Parts: sequence; C-alpha cells; structure tokens
Amino acid sequence: MPRDASATRDRLIRAGARLFAAEGIDAARTRDIVALAGQGNDSAITYHFGSRAGLLDAILRAGVQRMEPARAATLPTLHPADLHGIVAAIVEPTAAELRTPEGRDFLRITAQLAGRAGIRGHHVPPVIAGTALTRQLDLLQTACRTRLPEPRALERIAVAIAFLTAALADRTGRIEPGHPDPTLLDHDAFVTDLTAMLTAALQAPVHAPATPRP
Repeated sequence: MPRDASATRDRLIRAGARLFAAEGIDAARTRDIVALAGQGNDSAITYHFGSRAGLLDAILRAGVQRMEPARAATLPTLHPADLHGIVAAIVEPTAAELRTPEGRDFLRITAQLAGRAGIRGHHVPPVIAGTALTRQLDLLQTACRTRLPEPRALERIAVAIAFLTAALADRTGRIEPGHPDPTLLDHDAFVTDLTAMLTAALQAPVHAPATPRP
C-alpha cells in the first residue's frame, strides 16, 4: 500500500475509534469520522475499508493485535487446573489498554460489543479467530467445564466477559488526563482485584433452586 494511502487508512482508524467510542458504534456519523481524519471525500471509508462495518473490523483487529504478543507469551504457562492464572492472562493485556488513548477507545468499543461475542454458542468472532486470545478462551472453557455443566460454564464465561468489558470501559472515563478520580485504586491493584472477582464468580458454588412450597 502506498505510504500516503497507509497514512490515510491509519487516520481513519484513529478517527473512527475516537467517535465510535465517544458516540457509539451505531450513532457516530460517517461524515464526522471522515472530517476528523482530515479527509474531504465522504467515500474515503468505503474506498479504504469497503464499508462502515469494515472500518469497525479494522479498529477491532488493531486492538486485538496490540495485545497479541502479551497473550501469546502466557500460553506455555497456562493449564486448565489453574483458573486464576487463565483469568489473569486474559485480564492483564486487556487492562493494559487503559494506558493509552487508543486503548481506552478500544475498551469503550468492546464494551458495546460484549453481548455479540457468541460464547454461549461456541461462535468465534472472525476478528479473534486464530489468535492467542481464542486459545486463552478455549482454556477458560475447559477449566470451567471441569467444575460445571457446559451450559452453565458458558453462561458464566459470557457474563464474566460482559463484566470485564463494562468494568474497563467505566474506568476509561475515570482516568482520562485532566479528570483523574482520586478514589480509584492504582492500576495494579485494580487489575489484581478485578482478576480475583472474576475468578471467584466463575468458580462460585452452584445452589439448587428452592423448592416451591405447596
């Protein structure tokens, strides 16, 4: 790809991430994304990405690839018997996205998409197919299925992912430069606590429903 085309593509990805995060993936206007990227032609997104959905896909893939080296490095150390270790390996690279503006936008976007991950139906979104994240999630499912029937294990994982993305998206607004929240835990303490909460939720005991009284 020519250098100027690559630079334009990068600017559109950055502008799209900014507005999808701030205004919503369905509400952000294409013309505003193009303008923020410094482009004068409203067809720039179609030209570079095929469609608005193609731009969102490129934004998500960029975020996934930023985390890929850290995730891949954990794989040799993970074992289905170590649920806490698997959860930490998933949480820590994701939480590291809090440290940059691009990462915070990515987290706000993924929180909007958490319900579409397809965990309950064993559906792997194309954006993460073949990645270290997929292998981490496979290990998480194996770990949870040793403790729980599959439907309940998948339900818990789906809820845990929703909780994780919501917690991280909430924190993005509390650590923006110029608007720090003095009540927040520091980053490392936050990640440690979040990992512990998710692990506890995944391995919580199952209680049979109460029998209705006659």
